[in-house]
Amino acid sequence: MARLVILGGGESGVGTAILGKKQGFEVFVSDKGEIKENYKNVLEHFEIEWESGGHTESKILNANVVMKSPGIPDKVALVAKLVELGIPVISEIEFATKYTDATLIGITGSNGKTTTTMLTHHVLKEGRLHVGMAGNIGDSYAKMVAEHDFGHYVLEISSFQLDGIVDFKPHIAVITNITPDHLDRYEYKFENYIASKFRIAMNQDQNDYLIYDADDPIIQNWLKTHPVQSKLLPFSLKEEQKQGAWLQNNNIKLNIEHKTLEMSTDILALEGQHNVKNTMAASLAAMLVNVRKEAIRESIQSFQGVPHRLEKVLKINHVEYINDSKATNVNATYYALDGIKKPIVWIVGGVDKGNDYSELMPLVREKVKAVICLGMDNTKLKESFGNVIDLMVETYSMEEAVKVAYKISERGDSVLLSPACASFDLFENYEDRGNQFKTAVKNL
Repeated sequence: MARLVILGGGESGVGTAILGKKQGFEVFVSDKGEIKENYKNVLEHFEIEWESGGHTESKILNANVVMKSPGIPDKVALVAKLVELGIPVISEIEFATKYTDATLIGITGSNGKTTTTMLTHHVLKEGRLHVGMAGNIGDSYAKMVAEHDFGHYVLEISSFQLDGIVDFKPHIAVITNITPDHLDRYEYKFENYIASKFRIAMNQDQNDYLIYDADDPIIQNWLKTHPVQSKLLPFSLKEEQKQGAWLQNNNIKLNIEHKTLEMSTDILALEGQHNVKNTMAASLAAMLVNVRKEAIRESIQSFQGVPHRLEKVLKINHVEYINDSKATNVNATYYALDGIKKPIVWIVGGVDKGNDYSELMPLVREKVKAVICLGMDNTKLKESFGNVIDLMVETYSMEEAVKVAYKISERGDSVLLSPACASFDLFENYEDRGNQFKTAVKNL
């Protein structure tokens, strides 16, 4: 019996364990930290052996294959040892894909991938396709493959998950954009991170499709020097495309191999130019899997958006409070600042992943009236914006940050939580940070 060892007892690890057990593997789950109670219960229910609080090497180095949780860096000593021994170390998406014949739509990018994934899933579901949504979002992909028989999957895929693929090949790949992010995991070399994102297309052939942002110079330049085998479907707000999607006089136009679709941007439920692009990507994917035009239009209109992404929380004394906790990098915060038309009281900060704040400077000068730093170390923020903004306050809890924002905001302002940083210094994750923001606002 082949032995499957899983490093990390979170959502992807436990999902892979369930699928592995179903496929006849001898399964062992090992987590250096503590496994949550609900996951322990699942492992017990399926009679899967596990350990937490450390790794027993003798039980790991005898594996035939290892699935590594995406949060564990490749440089960890145990992973390096496995690789040295020639034991395959793969990601959940690589493992799970072997056990499904579904049509795969894989979506990656520095920003917009969650919205595009949820929107694509919504359009396919409304178009009456039997479709699951997984990956870096919601339930584990492996668990879904074990328990369902979906005809289509829409997968949000991070660069960390793509680092662990060998044969994974989506029929439709989407790259929303590429901006510097997670550089701490890529030796602080941007080109390593770009290469990681493009792994989504590395196994595609001429029967597959790559949908991408033609306005993104990083993507365009990479494609010039690293051609892919798949058919290219660019989308653009600036230029007409022979095949793909573009904007013309407030109308989104789509053209794929003699199939066309047109719709006004006025019908979009989501605001902002970046969401026009997300809509283009989702609509192109839907057309490729033969969702009817009318169903695409209707579902684009009814989509509700993503929690913690420019989520309007409350209006208090004519001040709008907006939760953009999902903005964990500079580019995501750029979209937020760009999309808000009112004066902004900006709550920012957290764990800096090698951020360069200079691209935000014109927007900050134009729109931001006060900066509230929320993080253990705000040195870089103070250095970047201290001379530009008259009012800058340091805070160390969400409750404190929201109270300060309440005091200094005036009628007609927006209070924006858009951290541009990871959340791990003060919060469990971006959801926890966003939920604490919403609670603090509701308690004002």
